[in-house]
Amino acid sequence: MATQCVTKVELTVSCENLLDKDIGSKSDPLCNVYVLITNWLNLLQKLKFGIYDIDNKTVDLSDDDFLGELECTLGQVVSSRKHTRPLVLKNNRPAGRGTITIIAEEIKDNRVVNFEAEARKLDNKDFFGKSDPYLEFYKQTETGWQLAHRTEVVKNNLNPTWKPFRIPLQSLCGGDMDKHIKVECYDYDNDGSHDLIGIFETTMTRLQEASRSSPAEFECINSKKQQKKKGYKNSGVVSVKLCQVVKEYTFLDYIMGGCQINFTVGIDFTGSNGDPKSPRSLHYISPQGVNEYLSAIWSVGMVIQDYDSDKMFPAFGFGAQIPPTWQVSHEFPLNFNPANPFCAGIEGVVEAYRVCLPQVKLYGPTNFSPIINHVARFAMQATQQKTASQYFVLLIITDGVITDLDQTRSAIVNASRLPMSIIIIGVGGADFTAMEFLDGDDGRLRAPTGETAARDIVQFVPFRQFQNAPREALAQSVLAELPGQVVSYFSIHKLKPPHDPESQPSAPSASAL
Repeated sequence: MATQCVTKVELTVSCENLLDKDIGSKSDPLCNVYVLITNWLNLLQKLKFGIYDIDNKTVDLSDDDFLGELECTLGQVVSSRKHTRPLVLKNNRPAGRGTITIIAEEIKDNRVVNFEAEARKLDNKDFFGKSDPYLEFYKQTETGWQLAHRTEVVKNNLNPTWKPFRIPLQSLCGGDMDKHIKVECYDYDNDGSHDLIGIFETTMTRLQEASRSSPAEFECINSKKQQKKKGYKNSGVVSVKLCQVVKEYTFLDYIMGGCQINFTVGIDFTGSNGDPKSPRSLHYISPQGVNEYLSAIWSVGMVIQDYDSDKMFPAFGFGAQIPPTWQVSHEFPLNFNPANPFCAGIEGVVEAYRVCLPQVKLYGPTNFSPIINHVARFAMQATQQKTASQYFVLLIITDGVITDLDQTRSAIVNASRLPMSIIIIGVGGADFTAMEFLDGDDGRLRAPTGETAARDIVQFVPFRQFQNAPREALAQSVLAELPGQVVSYFSIHKLKPPHDPESQPSAPSASAL
């Protein structure tokens, strides 16, 4: 795949004069951003911004009021830097006087600022109970102040301590340590009429003087109260205990900086797939030379192999009786060479699968844990290295009827603490409830002992959903979570790429992942 230039762009979205759908209070607007992919390497990158009034706690937007939308391309936004357009409803009618403004800024600085902050003696704005304070940080721009971050709300507390938070340095001050930053402290109200407690201005230079033993302290000033009240001192004091600037690496930074993605394939040869000689079998190779297993290997492998420098992939089968003893094995090399289970490129994996298939007897049970533990042993060895040099991806292709669910849960929880991800592609039309359960999207997976996964490392995709879609669509869905999983592991363990990515001459295409 051709090397491409990669630019990160931050979009800031604001709206004015939105339709008011709430009786007795104002709308609670949410902006949903969609990227319309019409071509895998489409440089137009069509965007759609949908604005909704959130009326409930469900994630489904169909039961919330629609306030308008805008479709445009990323190019239109970037070229104008500040792109203001009227919002339209679904039938292309104007959404009242509502407008949307999108500001694009190229991200050239990958540093983030870690903050710890608290406050004391804040003004009480509530008749019943105490204020519910939160902070807003604003960046100074040519056109005025731009919101960079809003903290959580601490309920009913005039001496709040906010949870640690982080703000990209570029969003906060554009990398200029002496540029003014405005901080506003508010009392949160359910109806959206939040009360201003006070304001202060500062700079990163001043904030960086903060330490836990000697915090940087700022008086919150409410100018209206200051004008009315004689002897006014302040409306409380905000105390910054930590302001630490750190470099934050992206998935591409790790790849360009020398991190190797080690890709292993595991293929389900259990009896539930059906006799490979029968056209009804999932392992039956059609006269055109394809089946669902081969399609899945090609689709995902063609993208992954760009990130694996030696392009040598270990490939294993499980759940079959293998020659010469016909013992059932749950981690046999497709090439029958335990000393060297590697296949050259995705073509090598496909060839090994074709040669192996007629030599084994499909059997059972369907045990995932042996092959997960096999890859986890190599991932464990990689933790001895002090840089982000190795990450392991296990692709399991299965018809979905899993036997050792408890052992597999334990194996995944163990692997979640290692530089490792697991992708499961379900072929055929079986009930994939167990697979959905292993994919931790609905909450962290737990081992039978109660131990919780350190992070979500499993992505499950049913192949049938993509049968009539382009090959790239399956690859995109399968690999959607992988970049985030790689970054989260190395960030948690504070591991840097082996080399400085900015000094590297080239990298794989960013469009693939």
